Amino acid sequence: MTIAAVAATMSVNAQVYVGGALGLQSVSHDGESVTTYAILPEVGYVLDDNWALGVSLGYSKGTSNDVDVKVVTVNPYARYTFAKFDKVNLFVDGGFGYSNADLDAYKVNTWNVGLKPGVAVNLNEKVSFVAHLGFLGYESSKADNDGAKAYNTFGLGVDATTVNFGFYYNF
Repeated sequence: MTIAAVAATMSVNAQVYVGGALGLQSVSHDGESVTTYAILPEVGYVLDDNWALGVSLGYSKGTSNDVDVKVVTVNPYARYTFAKFDKVNLFVDGGFGYSNADLDAYKVNTWNVGLKPGVAVNLNEKVSFVAHLGFLGYESSKADNDGAKAYNTFGLGVDATTVNFGFYYNF
């Protein structure tokens, strides 16, 4: 009976959001042009005023040094909103992620765990503009072939690969 009461309370106070980000990049160097696109849908569940759980799925495709690169990612997270100012919320996502990059001849598997700070601008009751900037944590990448060594990184990264923008629709 207690479990049913807790579940009912959570479902009344909870809110689902869907959204994500799209990316498109074109780089030209020495007469060659490379275009990369990314699709990053996301779904989450707001538990209370400060906490939410979500997952971001992603797919990107591009070319690097005449090699087609396809990347699939899965990133579940817990979001803590630590500051609210009228229509602007500051939050941090804590979670882990996995990505698999297919580079024609071999694959690269990457795992990470860490924190991603972000900001949400609530345009109205239903739509929010969201941005993430940076990553503080640990990441390990290893090619899926014999004799490959893992590349391990720990620290704070703030560059173009750690910045993304998107929109959410709140139900």
